[in-house]
Amino acid sequence: MVEDKTVLSRCFNGLNVFLLIVITLLCIYPVWYTFVISLSDKAAVSAGQVFFWPKDLTLGAYSLIIEDAKFLNSFLVSIQRVVLGTIATFVVVVLMAYPLSKTSREFGPRNIIMWLLIFAMLFNGGLVPWYMTMQTLGMTNNIWGLVLGGGLPVFNVILVMNFFRNLPKELEESAIMDGAGPWRILFDIYLPLSKPVLATILVFTIVMHWNEFFQALVLMTNNDLYPLQTYIRSVTVEIDPSKIDAESAQRVASSSNQTLNAAKIFISMLPLLVIYPFFQRYFVKGITLGSVKG
Repeated sequence: MVEDKTVLSRCFNGLNVFLLIVITLLCIYPVWYTFVISLSDKAAVSAGQVFFWPKDLTLGAYSLIIEDAKFLNSFLVSIQRVVLGTIATFVVVVLMAYPLSKTSREFGPRNIIMWLLIFAMLFNGGLVPWYMTMQTLGMTNNIWGLVLGGGLPVFNVILVMNFFRNLPKELEESAIMDGAGPWRILFDIYLPLSKPVLATILVFTIVMHWNEFFQALVLMTNNDLYPLQTYIRSVTVEIDPSKIDAESAQRVASSSNQTLNAAKIFISMLPLLVIYPFFQRYFVKGITLGSVKG
């Protein structure tokens, strides 16, 4: 390939590089600013003196959040919820999307089930019926209420279903000619070719379970069962002055709501920032791996 080395092309390439750098900085700066705010002194933050670097470096906000015996417990609850919830959602989504990717001739109830899914995605019964259902099923004050409380993510089902439908039908026909059944086709053909969409719903599910906090407020009466997001909310929004000692009161006085919220947001983002690079490569990878059997 012959590279165009004219002045105009160099200016164009330079402008592209400049714009990409600016966009990258605009994406990184909010995360960095949140981290800087969480490390800065209350007075400096309130005075608007913090921009790029911490002012009067302090770990008071983090101490207020993590210097609690319940912090580790809430973190473990969140990990358990993410692992169990991701596995459950992944299995249900794949097993539902596979038959729905067939035509109504291949799978008779397909259209009826699809209409039910679309209706359930657009409408819901409200908070009270949902809570009564969860209570009847015995999913209050246990981890399974957090794992299964979100129900079936219909959007993820539609995403995987459409991906399955776009895979070459010749692959399945060749497998059937070789004697493969539906389970063999699903695990040996569909899933290996579906890494991009599976990685996408995996990230969606992890983010959903990690960031969700409201279900625990409704389903849990025992604070020891709170996941991390709900626990952080309770210590930053619902601090009870009658239940803190002198040392805790001093930490509260040295931290503003802004620094506490910044620390909360950064702690919430950190695990997702760590795991995201491991899945990013699947978002840009080729869609169909393999070829049609001749």
